Amino acid sequence: MIPKIQELINQAQDRYLASDELGLMESYMNSLPDRLKLYKLIRDREIDILQAVADQVPSELPNVTVEDLEMGIKNLILVLRYCSMAMLLNDESFLKERLLNWLEGIMSMRDMRRLNETLYKLLNQGLRQQFSPAQLALLQPLITSAQVTLIY
Repeated sequence: MIPKIQELINQAQDRYLASDELGLMESYMNSLPDRLKLYKLIRDREIDILQAVADQVPSELPNVTVEDLEMGIKNLILVLRYCSMAMLLNDESFLKERLLNWLEGIMSMRDMRRLNETLYKLLNQGLRQQFSPAQLALLQPLITSAQVTLIY
């Protein structure tokens, strides 16, 4: 849940919400059914999406080692799951606090930039095939945030 909404909930004993605060709450609540639907779709299609990515990597990067590919896919699984939860909560800070700082440190230990570029390119292609533009609009900014953190 976005921090502002959490803050509003925590203040419930002190006062009623102002009109602009109610608008924020209403906006979040109205978008929740779409977010829940997308979260469930990602959960249900995760294996297919990521298997398609893993299957395409050897043709894109023939010299990638199995060990590096496994590590890259494991990290991509974490990214997709945390991005999905951040999307559901509508809270990019969740993604940054829980995942990106940790992954940035892990990735700095090994040079996996080219593999990560390929993984994210293939993931983005797969997501565009699986989900509608409206659904992508909810998830894509979070995937992009992870991509930028890990590659650039």
